[in-house]
Amino acid sequence: MHIHLISVFLLTFLTACNGVVPQDEPEAPVEGDRATVYTTTAAGVLFKESTVALGKPGDVNFYKVTLNGESYQSVDGFGMAITQASCYNLLKMSAEDRSEFLKEIFSPDKGIGSSLIRVCIGGSDFSLDEFTCCDKPGIENFAMHPSDVQYLFPVLDEIMRINPDVKIIGSPWSCPRWMKVTESGGVPYDKWTAGRLNPDCYEAYAEYFVRWIKAMEQRGYHISAVTLQNEPLNRGNSMSLYMSWQDQAEFIKKGIGPAFKKAGLATKVLAFDHNYNYDNIADQKDYPLSIFKDPEASAYVAGSAWHNYGGSVSVLDGIHAAYPDKEIYFTEASIGQWNYSFASCLINDFRDIFLGTLGRYGKGVTLWNLMLDDHGKPNRPGGCTTCYGAVEISSLYYSLKSITRNSHYYNVAHCSKVLKPGAVRLGTEGAGTQGLSFQWYRNPDGSYAVLLLNEGTSDALVNFVTDKHSVSCKVPPRAIQSVVWTD
Repeated sequence: MHIHLISVFLLTFLTACNGVVPQDEPEAPVEGDRATVYTTTAAGVLFKESTVALGKPGDVNFYKVTLNGESYQSVDGFGMAITQASCYNLLKMSAEDRSEFLKEIFSPDKGIGSSLIRVCIGGSDFSLDEFTCCDKPGIENFAMHPSDVQYLFPVLDEIMRINPDVKIIGSPWSCPRWMKVTESGGVPYDKWTAGRLNPDCYEAYAEYFVRWIKAMEQRGYHISAVTLQNEPLNRGNSMSLYMSWQDQAEFIKKGIGPAFKKAGLATKVLAFDHNYNYDNIADQKDYPLSIFKDPEASAYVAGSAWHNYGGSVSVLDGIHAAYPDKEIYFTEASIGQWNYSFASCLINDFRDIFLGTLGRYGKGVTLWNLMLDDHGKPNRPGGCTTCYGAVEISSLYYSLKSITRNSHYYNVAHCSKVLKPGAVRLGTEGAGTQGLSFQWYRNPDGSYAVLLLNEGTSDALVNFVTDKHSVSCKVPPRAIQSVVWTD
């Protein structure tokens, strides 16, 4: 017994003499000395939150990424479309469940902090009916439609109470039918699908936009931007209008531009709002570039909006190169029966839509329906009847517990949780392991955020190193990860 005590004493003495103080456990880092990490994997880890200790910059000598002093675009945010179908399903929930869910989506503190949404100006293929805000001929008959009052306004009111800084992009699926003519000439075209905007109605339709924006702003809904026609090259859908770039340029010059200027509106005008491949219509290739080339039209246009139902995101390289002063937004993508696999959509959409758009100077991303039921409803005949929402709710229960969060929910969550409105994309030097891609941002509060994607089949390693700290990230196979820390 005495020999054992002497041995312990000698061991403690010798250890102390060598400059090492024995400890039962390492000291826990003080609060603020850790980065917060969110991880979602194709294998089923869902937005798992963890932390990692901030290291010293000199401790890292492999897979090292540093800042190179360059900075690029600022980001408005990320979100999903608040369609009438989404509102219908949300309003089927109890007030308590709906409030909790909307806080999950929009609260910057208690939720994922979505800050950018898209709404329909009038009806769409995810409304309960086809309509505009002026279905009776004469712009003096403009009024917000009863369907918006019943479904859209109550949901937007709740969203704005949770996050009053949410920005809205508005898009029409069709002008009022009394403003339509056939594509070939001036014959009236009294149908919801296809047709062309009558040039004689340019001023009236521009006033329609002005009145819609003012009505929304008066209710406290900030309209950051509008597109002039959802999918202008799509003659199908339950509501549509064919608007060539030539027609859109003329409408901008003779209608929207002067009307917005006269009304003193700060709302941005975004051209196009359709697919990367221009729906393979030869004379519509480079649609937004053709508008930007017209100095008179270009003066009224802030940038362009894009969908991914055809073509490649690489098209945006040429758009930015030709007109680097014009902003880029991604405004619609959907998942559905034709393409959905949680694993593949999680990875592919994060790569192409999110990193792909942001890496090409994109300002924000909005996806399609926030919420549909388990049958993809409500929807309209002639529209998409096989689409899934970012979240799916049971049509039997309409409860918070019956919600399934699909891949688009997690794509948005990973970006909006760590990138705050006004975050700036930063230039970097260095790389991680093979299969890893990433982007580094600085938030307005000075914190850093990183988006990571590992497409490989093994863990991917990388260290993000500043003058003060290093953050060691290990991204699981086939996973997306987002990290935020204060340096």
